[in-house]
Amino acid sequence: MTRDSGSLSVRRLAIYLIKPSKYDEQGYVIRYWKGVLPSNTLTCLYGLTEDVRQRGVLGSRLHWQIKLIDETVQRVDVSGILRRSRRRDTKTIVCLVGVQSNQFARANDLAMEFRKGKIDVLIGGFHVSGSLAMLPELPSEIKALLDAGVSVVAGEIEGRWEAILRDAVDGKLNPIYNFLREPPALQAAPLPRISKPYAKRFVSPNFSTLDCGRGCPFNCSFCTVINVQGRVMRFRDVERLLQAIRENYHHHRIGSYFFTDDNFCRNKYWEAILDGLIRLRQQEGIHIGFMVQADTQSYKLPRFIEKAKAAGCSQVFIGLESLNPKNLEAAGKRQNKLENFRALFEAYRQAGINTHAAYIIGFPFDTLSSVRQDIDQLIEDLGPEQASFFMLTPLPGSQDHSVLVRQGVELDADLNRYDSFHATTRHPKMSREEWTQAYNEAWKRFYSLKNMKRILWRVNPENYWAVFANFIWYKNSWEVEQGHPMIHGFVRLKARKERRPGFPIESPWRYLKHRLCDFWRYARLWPRLALEMEEVWLQTRKRSVLEQRVVEELQRLPSSVRGWRRMRVSEIQHAYQQAVGVLYRNMPHVPPLSNPIPSRLLLWLKRWNPCSHSLTWTRRSMQRFWKQSLIHLRQGRIHYLDITGVVFNGIQELSIFITFASLFFSRLLIRLFARTVARV
Repeated sequence: MTRDSGSLSVRRLAIYLIKPSKYDEQGYVIRYWKGVLPSNTLTCLYGLTEDVRQRGVLGSRLHWQIKLIDETVQRVDVSGILRRSRRRDTKTIVCLVGVQSNQFARANDLAMEFRKGKIDVLIGGFHVSGSLAMLPELPSEIKALLDAGVSVVAGEIEGRWEAILRDAVDGKLNPIYNFLREPPALQAAPLPRISKPYAKRFVSPNFSTLDCGRGCPFNCSFCTVINVQGRVMRFRDVERLLQAIRENYHHHRIGSYFFTDDNFCRNKYWEAILDGLIRLRQQEGIHIGFMVQADTQSYKLPRFIEKAKAAGCSQVFIGLESLNPKNLEAAGKRQNKLENFRALFEAYRQAGINTHAAYIIGFPFDTLSSVRQDIDQLIEDLGPEQASFFMLTPLPGSQDHSVLVRQGVELDADLNRYDSFHATTRHPKMSREEWTQAYNEAWKRFYSLKNMKRILWRVNPENYWAVFANFIWYKNSWEVEQGHPMIHGFVRLKARKERRPGFPIESPWRYLKHRLCDFWRYARLWPRLALEMEEVWLQTRKRSVLEQRVVEELQRLPSSVRGWRRMRVSEIQHAYQQAVGVLYRNMPHVPPLSNPIPSRLLLWLKRWNPCSHSLTWTRRSMQRFWKQSLIHLRQGRIHYLDITGVVFNGIQELSIFITFASLFFSRLLIRLFARTVARV
């Protein structure tokens, strides 16, 4: 097998680190205007590549161009890359990184396009690594890439990246680089590196990822991590981690992280890391927030939860997987004990750390009715602040996949569906329709109005808006974007000609029609989502002193008119004026400079503002009014319309929504610019 010959006259090295996306059901590449979760693989590869460049080991006169492309938020300009690769004295290398099984179909198509232009292509990630680790021979899709001249890389490349790049520059790339048997040490390895242009493509540009260690000691049958990164855990140097966090804070304004370790509490340096973060807070004023993944036994570790909270941990992602003991046993999840789950969630809740439960549907002992019962128990007994649901998927690289292949069980041939959101094999007790129904119902029931209210009533007040924002993210992904929050962002983008082979390229007019339908869906569903979340806020928000005083004034009214729906606007306003007047008169008499005029002015304005009563606990009465008004309009009974009610309810709707939106976005801005606020 030959690879393109190199040239000793290479003066420019263009490296494209591309994280492929996947195709949707209509064959379009999934891409968004703003993403939510940046790729840790991209930042790791960026750090490794920059390290090779800075050391000058490939030639001191070599001019480098390193480009990060995350296809979930960026378009891969294939023709532009091909055109620039033809420049004189230029060597172009395309690296398809972190490719999961559901992204392999898209990665394959990109690789083939680049190979047509004679560009060197490398592909790595969990699909390639998992297949080489667990299958007796190379699967056909990897063989096809090798036949096209693509080089595949299995395993981690710390300590090996320099040699691979040297091979590429010299035109001597090997067909296969397999490092699975020798996982690299991480203590001295280059750390993930922040790219400002990349960070700006996400909703929260001050959020990044960081792996403090790799590997996992457990033996879950559905997991690929233990077979790709190994069961022997390896760790980064603590002081280098803290220094990177310090530099990212000062130079890139990174104030929030997802520590991507598959099990942070099993990192033997977890206490040193948390102690270091606490010191950064106390001694240097560096206040970062972070979330981690931890197992169900983490709450038993002495001081773990206490120190995690003190260090800035706001959320813990817990692989709960199932509430059926038989399922846990079948999956090799023996460390998960059902009798400990309630104590687990309560321990984190008492510390003020939000819990995020990962729940898998489709284990051997699941049925439609049993899943419903388990979700009820998850909601009512355990009550995590957030949950993500997945369909059990035999991913290449897992023990489940290896066993099914050996047994000759029929598996879905389309890797694009191996995303944990589709059924890819038969279930022993459910049809595919029932399996999908159980999955969809789990999302709908957990993120129902009733459960969101239950969570927000119980949540630590300092976490209220963080949980609320997560609800909006998840509801938007599930109901508006119609996909899993882990891969979806905000405002879907579609390129007409970027469609999966086998799907026709639509004419401009037909494409425009489909895009207009997409925008019409946004126009219908975004307002509905906004009003639903406004209702959640109305029923869970903290009542102000002024509102409590108004309630006291209303209690003095005769019982016959005390129900607020039976009261006239003038009566409510009178109660508000009385309450504001009492508060205004009772404000302590202090010098003007220390008793700011805006506070007194605000009370005065509330006293006379006809829309300021804010006694609305719910939108239900307004919904009924608008529904009845719409019925009159449809039936042509315009004379039945309550014009005064239309004006009052319209002003009320506007007033409440402006208040809700201003509160939400003000809290969001504080989170986005937490570094600046903390320094002030």
